[in-house]
Amino acid sequence: MKRRPENGNRLWGAAGILLISLFLGVSLLDGGCGSQEEAPRWIKKSDEVFPEPAIDFDPPRYICHRTFEKIIIDGKPSEKSWENPRWTSYFVNIDGSTERAPRYSTRAKMLWNGEYLFIAAEMDEPQVWAKLEERDAAVFQDNDFEVFIDPDGDTHEYYELEINARGTVWDLLLLKPYRDGGPAVNAWDIRGLRTAVYVDGTLNDPRDTDKGWSVEMAIPWEVLGECAHRNVPPDENDIWRVNFSRVEWPVQVVDGRYVKQTDAETGRALPESNWSWAPQGIANMHYPEMWGLVKFTNTDQSYGGTSFIAGAEEPAWWALRRLYYRQRTHYLQYGAYTEEIDRLQVPAPELLGFKWPPRIEVTSNLYEICLESERGGRKLFIAQDGDVWSEGEE
Repeated sequence: MKRRPENGNRLWGAAGILLISLFLGVSLLDGGCGSQEEAPRWIKKSDEVFPEPAIDFDPPRYICHRTFEKIIIDGKPSEKSWENPRWTSYFVNIDGSTERAPRYSTRAKMLWNGEYLFIAAEMDEPQVWAKLEERDAAVFQDNDFEVFIDPDGDTHEYYELEINARGTVWDLLLLKPYRDGGPAVNAWDIRGLRTAVYVDGTLNDPRDTDKGWSVEMAIPWEVLGECAHRNVPPDENDIWRVNFSRVEWPVQVVDGRYVKQTDAETGRALPESNWSWAPQGIANMHYPEMWGLVKFTNTDQSYGGTSFIAGAEEPAWWALRRLYYRQRTHYLQYGAYTEEIDRLQVPAPELLGFKWPPRIEVTSNLYEICLESERGGRKLFIAQDGDVWSEGEE
């Protein structure tokens, strides 16, 4: 986890507020109006609630092995290099719901070498179609496969890459999630990106039933390193946050071509399905804290294995993120953040090695929450913009 850039104190301390109040001749006890009657501190203005994931925090894990063999990017992960790496678990509904399983199966694999991160995916699909051909078009308006990568896990400065069955690519950089104001840098391109699609059937031809389509990608470390704030290629046992998504629209055949099914009353396209490797607990891929954990190793892929134990700090980071959600709700309802942890209604979590409750410092439109280790040598932080960082070592 990166350290927050030094930019001076983010918040005024109590001493500074006291000096200002004395200078202005304002009493902190009477609210500055001379009245001895204490006005209500919190007046609710709204019942709006900030969206939170509705599932338990348990991101999937994957070990990404190194390959020392050449990989040909042709859309078919058929080389020997791809034989040993295990597939991810099959994708699930983005919100984690289990009432109706995804209609078609989707899974992915990963490898890396000194130059690229390799990703392969296969998707069952009886009706393979794609219309968009221009790079950086909104590819999710077609059926697509999507990749999300947050190298340092701070939920800021992360990458998104989408591709349809034509091989049309949309790549963009998110400085922050949309919930925190974005923006998305659409003009950003992955220089040296290599992609290919293989269709097991016929593209855009409804006269037959297809088996599906597969994708291969080679993403240069040089570009991934631009916002990584850490070494690329990754060091041994480095963990990155990664997720994969698939968009699937309901279609029908009209005049010999695929068209999206529409609502009979509104005429609008019926909603798409969203399936992902790591469930988000919400219909929104831009909650990076919910993405899967990918550990990199220099060992050859023949060692296999996809599972590992997450770090002891993961529950602590999640506890901070839950406080972030509740602070957002508090601001929506009361127009201010709070330093009173009881108002945030987050049950005390079971944390190994960290003190609870955390320290909360608040101004009119900023806050900073700090969890300190029991030994005092390690501190974890989250701020009102959702950014997280750490200080110190144990």
